[in-house]
Amino acid sequence: MFGNDYNNERRSNSPVNEGDEYDVKIEDTGRDGDGICRIDGFVIFVSGAKVGDEVKIRINTTRRNFGFADVVE
Repeated sequence: MFGNDYNNERRSNSPVNEGDEYDVKIEDTGRDGDGICRIDGFVIFVSGAKVGDEVKIRINTTRRNFGFADVVE
């Protein structure tokens, strides 16, 4: 039982949810070329974005320590 509670708590630490939209500034580039932004310190990889871009994104996947998003056009 402890393991299940621990895993549930860890997942709930993400400050973003799938489907959420945010206006962000791309701060860095990941090793695969994706843009990187942070929301409340939580790292988001943004497909097709470049450093310095100010874009609106939609979260499409979240993991324990990071998430993925696409630019909303």
